[in-house]
Amino acid sequence: MKKLIIILLAFMFVGVNAQNKKTPAKDKEEEPALKPEKNDDGEYDLIVIDTQFDYFLNAIARPKSQYTESYLKNRNTFLVSEWNSYFTSGRYRNVIESRIDYDPQEKYGLNFEYKLYQVFAYVNWRYKLRMSGLGGSDATRF
Repeated sequence: MKKLIIILLAFMFVGVNAQNKKTPAKDKEEEPALKPEKNDDGEYDLIVIDTQFDYFLNAIARPKSQYTESYLKNRNTFLVSEWNSYFTSGRYRNVIESRIDYDPQEKYGLNFEYKLYQVFAYVNWRYKLRMSGLGGSDATRF
Protein backbone atom coordinates (compact mmCIF):
# COMPACT_ATOMS: atom_id res chain seq x y z
CA MET A 1 0.00 0.00 0.00
CA LYS A 2 2.84 2.35 0.76
CA LYS A 3 3.95 1.93 -2.84
CA LEU A 4 0.60 3.15 -4.10
CA ILE A 5 0.58 6.29 -2.04
CA ILE A 6 4.09 7.08 -3.13
CA ILE A 7 3.00 6.61 -6.73
CA LEU A 8 -0.22 8.59 -6.18
CA LEU A 9 1.65 11.41 -4.57
CA ALA A 10 4.44 11.41 -7.13
CA PHE A 11 2.14 11.75 -10.07
CA MET A 12 -0.86 13.46 -8.53
CA PHE A 13 -0.33 16.83 -10.17
CA VAL A 14 1.59 17.92 -13.25
CA GLY A 15 4.24 20.30 -12.12
CA VAL A 16 3.77 19.53 -8.44
CA ASN A 17 6.12 21.43 -6.26
CA ALA A 18 7.11 18.47 -4.10
CA GLN A 19 9.82 20.34 -2.25
CA ASN A 20 8.70 22.23 0.79
CA LYS A 21 9.92 25.79 1.00
CA LYS A 22 11.21 26.49 4.48
CA THR A 23 11.52 29.94 5.86
CA PRO A 24 14.63 30.61 7.93
CA ALA A 25 12.54 31.91 10.83
CA LYS A 26 10.75 28.60 11.29
CA ASP A 27 12.27 25.95 13.51
CA LYS A 28 9.41 23.53 12.93
CA GLU A 29 9.56 21.30 9.87
CA GLU A 30 6.71 21.88 7.41
CA GLU A 31 4.35 19.11 6.36
CA PRO A 32 4.76 17.63 2.88
CA ALA A 33 2.01 18.90 0.61
CA LEU A 34 0.92 18.44 -2.98
CA LYS A 35 -0.03 21.65 -4.71
CA PRO A 36 -1.65 21.66 -8.15
CA GLU A 37 -0.05 23.86 -10.75
CA LYS A 38 -0.89 24.59 -14.35
CA ASN A 39 0.80 22.67 -17.15
CA ASP A 40 2.37 24.24 -20.25
CA ASP A 41 -1.07 24.64 -21.85
CA GLY A 42 -2.28 26.72 -18.91
CA GLU A 43 -4.67 24.00 -17.71
CA TYR A 44 -4.66 21.91 -14.59
CA ASP A 45 -4.21 18.22 -15.28
CA LEU A 46 -3.87 15.17 -13.11
CA ILE A 47 -1.63 12.35 -14.23
CA VAL A 48 -1.83 9.08 -12.35
CA ILE A 49 0.99 6.65 -13.03
CA ASP A 50 -0.67 3.43 -12.04
CA THR A 51 -1.94 0.91 -14.56
CA GLN A 52 -4.68 -0.15 -12.17
CA PHE A 53 -5.94 3.44 -12.05
CA ASP A 54 -6.32 3.46 -15.84
CA TYR A 55 -8.27 0.21 -15.62
CA PHE A 56 -10.41 1.66 -12.83
CA LEU A 57 -11.07 4.85 -14.78
CA ASN A 58 -12.03 3.03 -17.98
CA ALA A 59 -13.88 -0.01 -16.63
CA ILE A 60 -15.25 0.77 -13.17
CA ALA A 61 -15.59 4.51 -12.62
CA ARG A 62 -18.75 6.29 -13.69
CA PRO A 63 -18.26 8.31 -16.89
CA LYS A 64 -17.36 11.99 -16.67
CA SER A 65 -20.64 12.89 -18.40
CA GLN A 66 -22.58 11.84 -15.29
CA TYR A 67 -21.03 14.61 -13.19
CA THR A 68 -21.12 18.38 -13.22
CA GLU A 69 -18.08 20.45 -12.40
CA SER A 70 -19.84 22.05 -9.42
CA TYR A 71 -20.79 18.64 -8.00
CA LEU A 72 -17.21 17.40 -8.32
CA LYS A 73 -15.78 20.61 -6.83
CA ASN A 74 -18.13 20.27 -3.85
CA ARG A 75 -17.21 16.61 -3.32
CA ASN A 76 -13.49 17.22 -3.81
CA THR A 77 -13.59 19.97 -1.21
CA PHE A 78 -14.93 17.49 1.35
CA LEU A 79 -12.67 14.65 0.19
CA VAL A 80 -9.49 16.76 0.30
CA SER A 81 -10.47 17.93 3.77
CA GLU A 82 -11.03 14.33 4.86
CA TRP A 83 -7.74 13.23 3.24
CA ASN A 84 -5.82 16.03 4.97
CA SER A 85 -7.49 15.18 8.27
CA TYR A 86 -6.33 11.58 7.93
CA PHE A 87 -2.83 12.81 7.11
CA THR A 88 -2.71 15.18 10.09
CA SER A 89 -4.00 12.56 12.51
CA GLY A 90 -1.63 9.91 11.19
CA ARG A 91 -4.42 7.54 10.23
CA TYR A 92 -3.80 5.32 7.22
CA ARG A 93 -0.08 6.14 7.14
CA ASN A 94 0.46 3.20 4.82
CA VAL A 95 -1.72 4.97 2.21
CA ILE A 96 -1.64 8.72 2.96
CA GLU A 97 1.83 10.24 3.14
CA SER A 98 1.14 13.81 2.12
CA ARG A 99 -1.54 16.42 2.39
CA ILE A 100 -3.20 17.95 -0.67
CA ASP A 101 -3.17 21.72 -1.13
CA TYR A 102 -6.52 22.24 -2.87
CA ASP A 103 -8.18 25.66 -3.14
CA PRO A 104 -11.97 25.37 -3.60
CA GLN A 105 -12.02 28.95 -4.94
CA GLU A 106 -9.68 28.04 -7.82
CA LYS A 107 -11.24 26.99 -11.13
CA TYR A 108 -9.39 23.79 -11.98
CA GLY A 109 -11.71 22.62 -14.74
CA LEU A 110 -13.92 19.57 -15.22
CA ASN A 111 -11.14 17.18 -16.29
CA PHE A 112 -9.02 17.90 -13.23
CA GLU A 113 -11.98 17.78 -10.82
CA TYR A 114 -13.15 14.48 -12.34
CA LYS A 115 -9.74 12.82 -12.11
CA LEU A 116 -9.15 14.05 -8.57
CA TYR A 117 -12.53 12.69 -7.51
CA GLN A 118 -11.74 9.37 -9.18
CA VAL A 119 -8.41 9.18 -7.31
CA PHE A 120 -10.39 9.16 -4.06
CA ALA A 121 -12.82 6.60 -5.50
CA TYR A 122 -9.84 4.51 -6.63
CA VAL A 123 -8.28 4.54 -3.16
CA ASN A 124 -11.66 3.44 -1.83
CA TRP A 125 -11.90 0.66 -4.42
CA ARG A 126 -8.31 -0.56 -4.29
CA TYR A 127 -7.45 -0.16 -0.61
CA LYS A 128 -10.91 -0.15 0.97
CA LEU A 129 -10.16 3.24 2.52
CA ARG A 130 -13.63 4.57 3.25
CA MET A 131 -13.98 8.20 2.27
CA SER A 132 -17.23 9.63 3.62
CA GLY A 133 -17.15 12.44 1.05
CA LEU A 134 -17.70 10.04 -1.85
CA GLY A 135 -21.12 10.15 -3.42
CA GLY A 136 -23.43 7.30 -2.40
CA SER A 137 -23.23 5.26 -5.59
CA ASP A 138 -19.47 5.82 -5.95
CA ALA A 139 -18.80 4.60 -2.42
CA THR A 140 -21.05 1.54 -2.59
CA ARG A 141 -20.58 0.28 -6.13
CA PHE A 142 -17.14 -1.19 -5.49
